[in-house]
Amino acid sequence: MSVINTLLDASMSHLGGAIGAGLAAIGAGIGIGQIGKGAVESIARQPEASNDIRANMILTAAFVEGVALFAVIAGILAVLKA
Repeated sequence: MSVINTLLDASMSHLGGAIGAGLAAIGAGIGIGQIGKGAVESIARQPEASNDIRANMILTAAFVEGVALFAVIAGILAVLKA
C-alpha cells in the first residue's frame, strides 16, 4: 500500500479530524489563559486602567474562543464526513 493510499484512508481522516479538534481546544485554553494572565498583571501594575484592560481582555478572549469554536467544528465535520 502506498503512502498516498494510507493518507487518504477513511480511518486516517477520522484521526486527523479528532486530533485537529483536540489541538484547537487545547490551543484556545492556553491562549485564553495567557490573555487572563496578561490582564491580571496589567491591572496589578495600573489599577486605574482596570476597566479598559478588562474590556480589551474580554474582547480578545471572545475572538480566540470564536476561532477555536470554528476549528473544533471543522475537526468534527472532518470526522463525521469521512
